[in-house]
Order: sequence, then C-alpha cells, then structure tokens
Amino acid sequence: MRKRNESVTVEHERAAAAAAVPGPLDKGCSLRRSLRLPASAATEGMKRPLGRRYGLWFRLRKLILWLLGVYIAIPFLVKLCPAIQAKLVFLNFVRVPYFIDLKRPQDQGLNHTCNYYLQPEEDVTIGVWHTVPAALWKNARGKDQLWFEEALGSSHPVILYLHGNAGTRGGDHRVELYKVLSSLGYHVVTFDYRGWGDSIGSPSERGMTYDALHVFDWIKARSGDNPVYIWGHSLGTGVATNLVRRLCERETPPDALILESPFTNIREEARSHPFSVASTQYFPGFDWFFLDPITTSGIKFANDENVKYISCSLLILHAEDDPVVPFHLGKKLYNIAATSRSFRDYKVQFVPFHTDLGYRHKYIYRSPELPRILREFLGKSEHEHHH
Repeated sequence: MRKRNESVTVEHERAAAAAAVPGPLDKGCSLRRSLRLPASAATEGMKRPLGRRYGLWFRLRKLILWLLGVYIAIPFLVKLCPAIQAKLVFLNFVRVPYFIDLKRPQDQGLNHTCNYYLQPEEDVTIGVWHTVPAALWKNARGKDQLWFEEALGSSHPVILYLHGNAGTRGGDHRVELYKVLSSLGYHVVTFDYRGWGDSIGSPSERGMTYDALHVFDWIKARSGDNPVYIWGHSLGTGVATNLVRRLCERETPPDALILESPFTNIREEARSHPFSVASTQYFPGFDWFFLDPITTSGIKFANDENVKYISCSLLILHAEDDPVVPFHLGKKLYNIAATSRSFRDYKVQFVPFHTDLGYRHKYIYRSPELPRILREFLGKSEHEHHH
C-alpha cells in the first residue's frame, strides 16, 4: 500500500514538472505565446514613454511661453519706468570689489592716500580719496586729513579723476591708475558720485556733475597756482565734459582735459553697446522702448555737444579692442573736437592703442608709453598755463 502511494506521488510530481517545463518550440511559437504579457500590462507599458514625452513637451512649451512673456514684458516695463533704464546706465548698485572698507585705502595698497568726506549739497555726502605723489610717500605716513589738504599746495600738479559706471573709487583698475599717476608726480583726487560706494544721495547726471564741480572747487581752493587736470573714463567722460564746459563758461577752465575711452553721447553709446547691437536686429521699436527712456530720465552726457564749448587742451585715449565703448565713437568725438572753433588755440590729440596690446576698456594704464604720452602732452599744457 505504501509503495503504491509513493508511486502515485512520484507520478504526480513528474506530471507537474512536465507541465512547468515547456517542450521544444513548435512552428506556432508556443513559448513566445506563453511568455506574452497580459493586454492591460502591455497597454500600461506603452503609456509610460508617451506620458514622459508629453510631460517633457509640456514643460518645454511652458518655458518657451514664459521666456516669450519676459521678452515682451521687459521693454514695456522699461518704457513705463524710465528709472529702470537709468539704473542700467549708472549701475551704481554694482559694488566691485565687494567687502572692501573704503575708509581704508591702505588696504588696497595705497599707503599714501587719505579718505575724506565732502558735502556738495544738503543730504548729499561723497567719499573722496586723495593720493599724494610718490615722492611724498614717506612724509605722508601717519598724517591726518589737514596735512593732506595742505600738501595740495606743494609744487605738484593735480589730477581730478572721474570714474565710470559700476564699482567704486576702490575698483582694481582705478587703483592701479592712481599708482601710475602718483609715480609720475601727480596728486590724484578721486571720489564716488552720490549713490555710488559709500556716498549718500540719489544718482543723476546733474548730481554727478555738481559733485565733480564741488570737488574741483575744493581742490582749487587748496592747490594755489599748481595745474589741475580733469581725467574722465568711460561714463566719467560725460561727467568730465559737463564739468569742463561749465568751468569754461564761468571762465575758470582746467589746465587740460583727458578723456579715456570716451563716447559721443549716451544714446549713441547705448545703441553701440554689444547687447544693443544684437537687440536692434531682432527687436522692433528698440529705440522707442530702450533709448527714449534714457532721454526721458534726463540722461544725455552729450560729449559731442560739450566739446564745442570747451577751451583747454584735450587728450583722448582709446583702445581699438574696447568692447564696451566702441573705438569709432572715440575717433568720432576727436574729429568733432579737432574741427571745433573752441579748440583753435589749444592742442587736441588722439592716441589709439592697437588691438594686439589687449588694453580693451580699462587697462590703458598698463601701457609703458603712457608716461611719455602724458609728459609730452601735459608738459605742453603746463607751458600754456604759465604763459
């Protein structure tokens, strides 16, 4: 009986194993049929990649529509709020380098520099740096503001430096220029316009020009008969020509004007900016949306008009590879000045710097030729001043 049961059990196991293991493939591919997924699982598997593709396309379309909305909204926002365009011109909110203490110019390697604060108008305070000539470096150590002010009366010429937009008076390329000019025997006085750096006030073309006028008068009150030159860079050239035109109109011109990387006027500069050149090709009404608000904000910086009313020696420095203010604008400004009747008794000089030198927009101070250029040009200006 036991043997019979065991044999029955063995037979059942063999039968089960035979059912579980398929035999050889027949012509109808019975194995493939046996492995085929149920209809519902197959449909679900097809839906997944389709769903992923649809989700990706939906997100891409959403991104395209968002970018298109921004592309359309920004011009109208700028048009309706000209103050936005003014901020883009001034860039006074960009403070580079960060985390420096403008009260301590010695931290930037300017051990013979004093930090002042002047007040051109009520509720306006501007931060000023005064770097004495390198020859006075040892005497300047540990001295207070009064000593530095009195040093302006020493027998050294003074350069009032007007910087461009963005950054502060402690910008790296600006500091390097102060060092070069100091080594050549000049006092260098520079400042941050109202709204820049640690200066208090709201920026405007009128305000920037008034700040420069205040500092110039402050220098003249202390420098005696020493020559005073105005040096403007980039946007600072607009402030410089505004200032010098006003000084000439009141018959107190500086001894010379130096413009580094200048433009003709802010509208033409804005149109020639690399961003604008690309935008004008693809954005209809670019002038109406972007350039007209500049004028509406009262920003002109009309160098091309100002030079017609300036009567002092003029030196223009411009690098051919300048990517911010195109070289042709500096050359155009020179051509306007050279043919102006106001310069008929004064020297007007244009000095280009070849592309291979790589000075671009703000590195002309690196030129080994700069000391000779200034010596020859300003030497002539000093001769005119004393005669």
